[in-house]
Amino acid sequence: MKKLALAAILSVTASAALAGGMDDPIIEPVIVEEETSSSAGGILVPLMLLLAIAAASS
Repeated sequence: MKKLALAAILSVTASAALAGGMDDPIIEPVIVEEETSSSAGGILVPLMLLLAIAAASS
């Protein structure tokens, strides 16, 4: 009786483990970030703000 119960448990767990079949592996893409450089060097925004203030005051 113990062997029958053990066989039943093993068959249930084996069928549940193989029920889904084989899936394709999920591979996440590699994200590469490139450094960007500009000749303005971050001074473009303050210059635009200065020009806007100068235009508003005149």
